[in-house]
Amino acid sequence: MSDIAFKINGGKPLSGHIQAQRSKNAILPMIATALIPKEGQTVLHGVPDIADVRRALELATLVGAEVEHDRETHTVTIDASNVNTGTLPVDITERFRGSVLFLGPMITRLGYVRLPGIGGCDIGTRKIDFHHRGFARLGADVDYLEDGTTIINNPRERLVGSQLYLDLPSHTGTENLLIGASLATGTTIIENASVEPEVIDFCHYLAKMGANISGIGTRRLTIEGVEELQAVEYTPIPDRLVAGLLLMSAALVGGDITIRDAEPEHLRLVLAKLDQMGIGIDTTPDSIRVRRTPGDIINPINIMTEFYPGFPTDLQPCIAALSTVANGKSFIRERIFENRYDFVDGLIEMGADIIISQNNVCIVNGVKALKAANVRAASIRAGACLVLAGVGAEGETLIENGYQIDRGHEAIEVQLQQLGGRIERIVTETTLPEPALL
Repeated sequence: MSDIAFKINGGKPLSGHIQAQRSKNAILPMIATALIPKEGQTVLHGVPDIADVRRALELATLVGAEVEHDRETHTVTIDASNVNTGTLPVDITERFRGSVLFLGPMITRLGYVRLPGIGGCDIGTRKIDFHHRGFARLGADVDYLEDGTTIINNPRERLVGSQLYLDLPSHTGTENLLIGASLATGTTIIENASVEPEVIDFCHYLAKMGANISGIGTRRLTIEGVEELQAVEYTPIPDRLVAGLLLMSAALVGGDITIRDAEPEHLRLVLAKLDQMGIGIDTTPDSIRVRRTPGDIINPINIMTEFYPGFPTDLQPCIAALSTVANGKSFIRERIFENRYDFVDGLIEMGADIIISQNNVCIVNGVKALKAANVRAASIRAGACLVLAGVGAEGETLIENGYQIDRGHEAIEVQLQQLGGRIERIVTETTLPEPALL
């Protein structure tokens, strides 16, 4: 079978301006929730043409929605008038973890949903029992089969408001329960809710649809149920994770780049850490500029990932790549996903000096420079890390399993080319199985 790969001739400083891509993690629940309105069209602007979005739109089509995706204008239009089944096809769900976001919309629209076992990158335990317990508290009958299938039925006309608590502030758990609570009778309170920027943006989207939510941006959400949600037009927030990759690429190889239409507030801790590393940072309310003269010293760093507003786990691999050429020893502690260090072998192939301690701390001893190598993206974020490393390494780097990178980054080669990066997309032949989706 064929596989996408990226060939990078690194070592060339980056410069220029680029517009931020819109957020995948905000858009996926919006696509799912667009299946609820029984009339009208939901229009989403700024939707990137990435693999996870295409998978979500395919799933929406298979349950009966009419979907249009204009890739030139980055506009998606969804008419859910004819949604007719809550049974989600296994050939998609087993490879697309985002399918869990269809639980709430299907149970509220049709009264039932059958979700076969969901797949995903092997970065650690990500149970969906938050969703199961939450929907049970809202009055649904929940069955979880041995093969991983989730079946949820609502014996009433509507779900019933309740007090909910999330053991961990899961963003997908928060989003699914927000959907259920928005159309339930009475009042629902969600304690320990996620405050990720993408969840806050999703709350604003729901509110525009007619949901009654208070406490947005806090760990305690109060939802007064309404009878229906309306189709709306909406533009999601910029993708802080894609912005983080581009910013750190310029920090590693050197140069001067500005990302327009960005949200510096969503990256405030990341920018603070880059500042500690000696990287020049300038921000306006809607732009971020990063600058570093090639050859300038990069300071080592200590990082501990946490739920927002802590340091994002999804950018931990990228800052690890940056720390490989720091002047000293960096310590990175992953507290969200125990297997997030799936990028380490690739960086070691590129000359990095990294060990994982017995207590699961990633210890990075800075080296003078990275070297080009042939590596493989184990997951979407590991792939981003290797792109960053390839941009900074002298010589030609080949990153295989590029489909993982395509899942969250629209034409990453084009974005980096706009900044002067020497990167191209190629097709290779492989006998490996199709990669899992997050």
